[in-house]
Amino acid sequence: MQEHINKLKKHRNALYAVVFILLVFQTIAFISLSSQISNLNSSLNAAKTSIQENRQYTQDIVSSTASQFGQQLQQLSGQFSASLSAQQANFNEQISMLKSSEGDFSGVIESSLKGVVSIASDNSLGSGFIIDSSGYIVTNAHVITNVNNVKVGFYDGSVITAKVIGLDSKRDIVLLKVDGSNYHALRLTNSDDAQIGEKVIAIGNPYGLSFTVTEGIISALNRVGPNGLAEYIQTDVSLNPGNSGGPLIDTSGEVLGVNNFKVGTGDSLGFALESNTIRNVVNSIANKTLIQ
Repeated sequence: MQEHINKLKKHRNALYAVVFILLVFQTIAFISLSSQISNLNSSLNAAKTSIQENRQYTQDIVSSTASQFGQQLQQLSGQFSASLSAQQANFNEQISMLKSSEGDFSGVIESSLKGVVSIASDNSLGSGFIIDSSGYIVTNAHVITNVNNVKVGFYDGSVITAKVIGLDSKRDIVLLKVDGSNYHALRLTNSDDAQIGEKVIAIGNPYGLSFTVTEGIISALNRVGPNGLAEYIQTDVSLNPGNSGGPLIDTSGEVLGVNNFKVGTGDSLGFALESNTIRNVVNSIANKTLIQ
């Protein structure tokens, strides 16, 4: 009986040992599996993070490329528009020059008229022209009889009071300024390039007849004026009271001189102060470069 009991105890102890060993193996397996799962989760998180970073990087590249492409497209569009505008302006200028070369000033008169003004000061009446879009105007000094009451009439019918900036009495030039901006300014050409026989027009307000155009040719260059200076262009363009201070315009629509005086009652004996002298005088009066 006792021997049977001892055998049972041995079997029980062996069973306990087997159970213990199984528990140890299960614990070790669980720990190993947990470690592998943890490593797998870490790898999955790292891969997820990498995918997100790559996706963001790709989105950044696509966004940057699209932005650069849009900017380049916008620049090309702007350049194309500017090129078309320049070509159109050049085409219009060529048409105007073609008309002028055929003795027809219609291509430049319409534009030139917008840059011409009438000048009224008490009982004096004359003409002038805009030299800068900010409202600077040139006319003859003898047109201005009262510096506190100078009215400027524009081609669109508006009238504005002008301020006298300064004058050169020796060359009979005065610089005026009106408020406002975006005025139609006329360009001055190089009077050294003028040629005898060249066609020209005068625009002014003879006898109060606003914006009258008369045509003629250059009769002589470097004429000496009443001031003793050889700075005048002689023309056979018809000039009358009210033309003083108005522009003498060449076939390209640029100002060759400012109409100043004529000899007595003689016809076809008009004189204009040359543009190069006007440029120097005006810039000196303004104390800055108003005319290039």
